[in-house]
Amino acid sequence: MALKVGANAIKNPNLQPPFNLHTTLALNFNLKPSASPSIRKTLRICRSSLVNEQQSSFTEQEKQLIDALIGIQGRGRSASPRQLIDVEQAVQVLEGQDGVGDPTSSDLIEGRWQLMFTTRPGTASPIQRTFVGVDLFSVFQEVYLRTNDPRVSNIVKFSDWIGELKVEAAASIKDGKRILFRFDRAAFSFKFLPFKVPYPVPFRLLGDEAKGWLDTTYLSHSGNLRISRGNKGTTFVLQKKTDPRQTLLAAISMGTGVREAIDEFLSLSKSESKDEPVLLEGEWQMIWSSQVETDSWLENAGNGLMGSQIVKNGQMKFLVNILPGISFSMIGNFVKSGTQTYDVTMDDAALIGGPFGYPLEMETKINMELLYNDDKIRISRGYNNILFVHLRTSDGSK
Repeated sequence: MALKVGANAIKNPNLQPPFNLHTTLALNFNLKPSASPSIRKTLRICRSSLVNEQQSSFTEQEKQLIDALIGIQGRGRSASPRQLIDVEQAVQVLEGQDGVGDPTSSDLIEGRWQLMFTTRPGTASPIQRTFVGVDLFSVFQEVYLRTNDPRVSNIVKFSDWIGELKVEAAASIKDGKRILFRFDRAAFSFKFLPFKVPYPVPFRLLGDEAKGWLDTTYLSHSGNLRISRGNKGTTFVLQKKTDPRQTLLAAISMGTGVREAIDEFLSLSKSESKDEPVLLEGEWQMIWSSQVETDSWLENAGNGLMGSQIVKNGQMKFLVNILPGISFSMIGNFVKSGTQTYDVTMDDAALIGGPFGYPLEMETKINMELLYNDDKIRISRGYNNILFVHLRTSDGSK
């Protein structure tokens, strides 16, 4: 189901999108390219009533799946083994729950669903793994079964101002869980053109290779979360309504409107609770900052503009992997100086190569303000008033 489009095919006119895109379509729609022509912790810190309200449509078990998805980049492409296990466990819990019975007969399955996660079956080819550019775009699935022309469509949305690619399949209901489909048409819809541009995929020539099926193994009673499994063994997690953190991370992944997304998120997450935010221990990977890195990697590393932060026992450590076997390390201390602020002094820097270290004369003093902090994501204002977004990759217990 997952439709993948190489970003370079859009950005680089020297590439040949029809071949690249079609090969990708064939792979991700469970077609054969040869037939073508070419349970984590719940949130507890800085939780606002508005954010809670947005999550109220999810059950506790559904929230556990969403928590497991937070921090996974590329809709599963870059997931760690631990993350994959967490997601699969959460999926299995929901599949064992009492979701909507006979989901294909329910109106709740109708509409546009955003793809949040997909597994990669072991049969995925090297070509499929190469096309990672789709991570820059939003991927959706539309399901409309109660019409004179029942259809399931996969959509890649490039942006609000460029448009999208839509690949459609004629659909039919086999039973309460299974939808049968046959892909039969595809087209680009560009915002700057008043007409659609057909995408030249010879579906008729593909015969049975254009067919497939999709089982819905869980459909939430709210109609906001769906788990499906395809005929190639791939698992899909789709949502109609997203967690505010997912919306923010999607903006960061696509690299557009990040500041606006942060402002909106912080506006939603202004806590009405009197609980003070706490700088949680663990390893935190920086995924975005409001300042572009300078030419000096050493300056970037020393100011926390690269790599990860490890917080433990009142100490903070900046860690940047420079080359295989060589890393930059800088250790310091932090003390709470206000309701949401910490004074951080980093003064023990070194280049590390295996068991050896070469000390560096560096010192960085930072007044860090926690703007938002939970078990998964942290938004802060740090060095030189730069905004940072970090993801928690480990709780530091090991």
